[in-house]
Amino acid sequence: MRKNKFMLLNLVFAVMLVIAACSSTPTAQPEPEKSASQEEQKPVETEPENENSTPEMDFDMGGRTIKVVAWWDMEIQDNNPDNIQRLENLEALKKKHNFNIEYVSIDFGEYQEKVVASLMAGEPLGDFVRLGKDYAIPALTKQDLLWPVDDYIKNDKVFNQKTTKEYMQYEGKGYGFTEDQSSFINGIFYNRTLMQELGLKPLQEYVDADEWNWDTFLSVAKQANKDRNNDGKLDTWGLAQTGLLEPVLYSNEASLTKEDKQNLEDPKTKEALNFLSKLATEKVGRATEGGDWTEPSTFFRQGNTLMYAGAMYEVEGIMTDMKDYDIGFVPFPKGPSASAYHSGESRYQAITIPKAVENPEQLMYIWEKINEIDSIYEYPGQSTLETHLTDEADINNAREVAEGMLVLDHNTFPSLPFWDFDAELKEGISVSTLIEKYKSPFQAAIDEVYKK
Repeated sequence: MRKNKFMLLNLVFAVMLVIAACSSTPTAQPEPEKSASQEEQKPVETEPENENSTPEMDFDMGGRTIKVVAWWDMEIQDNNPDNIQRLENLEALKKKHNFNIEYVSIDFGEYQEKVVASLMAGEPLGDFVRLGKDYAIPALTKQDLLWPVDDYIKNDKVFNQKTTKEYMQYEGKGYGFTEDQSSFINGIFYNRTLMQELGLKPLQEYVDADEWNWDTFLSVAKQANKDRNNDGKLDTWGLAQTGLLEPVLYSNEASLTKEDKQNLEDPKTKEALNFLSKLATEKVGRATEGGDWTEPSTFFRQGNTLMYAGAMYEVEGIMTDMKDYDIGFVPFPKGPSASAYHSGESRYQAITIPKAVENPEQLMYIWEKINEIDSIYEYPGQSTLETHLTDEADINNAREVAEGMLVLDHNTFPSLPFWDFDAELKEGISVSTLIEKYKSPFQAAIDEVYKK
């Protein structure tokens, strides 16, 4: 039903565009004379629908060019009704407040170095600068290089409240923001066609019964590890990868670090590490064939692997490459200490305003009013999900994990030996040995960032 409504809205939008094009040069008509009673009538002022909307501000930016910096071109495209509203808002704001806007794209490979150097020099490359949390907090915030934006994000119909109030926090203040109300979505893509061929219980039934947990996940993966042609070798696999440290952590609401402390000895973290150790020692995941980080995705696309832990930005490519298969999506299975299903990010990013930039309140007002629209969509990410996912349950699963997104912070610490730790964990070294070996190096890496 929701998908049909979405398609109908897009059809209506297309018809409106055709009508607008055909009527772009209307014949002038004489304006009817107003009666005395009509001239006396005045528009009735109504309260704004959104009580958190910032009241109208009056200021002149003197022809200033506002620069928006990111590692991609953030210019608003006229590719859907929402963005068309944003573009109309932007044009009106440019005229009213006398400014121009420029979108600056810097190659990702050199982005962090260039942007951080400009901030340290007091000469930021832009007024709005997208930054990764891992190198902005606390490294830049403790040097007072960014404006706190808590006072400017009260319009919850525009600004994602979690971004400022949870993810981009430092010492009780929020230093990043976004108008994007969607969350990073990751979970388990699975091959329903292969599932049916193997005679396995539908994965969605586990989710529906609230039984999609580490134990059932492990059982399903093992059941799909089969030698179907009896040549002594596996020819179908249950799980496309062995490297699952991050998703296992967030699925149990665990983490390797917590603010300025290592977190390896936390009970939730120990549970996660013990489960990963079990996956490794029991050789559950499909073994590498010497490929790079894309190898698990390649395995899944071959059609002989049941499950792949991936991100929603991959969905279009997966669906394109696997047209002959029915592909589904379920959350990453819930850990024993988790209260809900989660997605997770370890390199979260958001928009910031450098401290060297003047009048942040004006900039934040402009960003708010650009994005203060009446969206045609019922929920964030609707266009992507309903375009590429064919089953209502898959869509609901994606929305559920998005709602529970968590951010992991171990990438904040450049010297933290994450990959060494992960490699030894996958080798089957005992968890107690690993914790004892790595807790001091982890803390030393954290101290470098927080205490130098």
